[in-house]
Amino acid sequence: MSTTKHETTKLTNSTYDIIRALEKDADFLYSTVDKYIDDANKENRSDLVDVWNTMKHDKERHVQMLREALAKEAKEERLK
Repeated sequence: MSTTKHETTKLTNSTYDIIRALEKDADFLYSTVDKYIDDANKENRSDLVDVWNTMKHDKERHVQMLREALAKEAKEERLK
């Protein structure tokens, strides 16, 4: 079985993709979405608060899925 390695990290492309997606979702979840919710609340935009909260819950689920996938990669020693 041949796997392509990411040229900078030497991780498999699939493992690298997991890490990058986790980074992006975590950044949105832990650095951005609460500000968006706060802004919508300040403008009395309950419709947008609902949108941002839905997206927040989705990202929380995505982050959990990605963490589990990364843990599996580590367990199968694909992080070398």
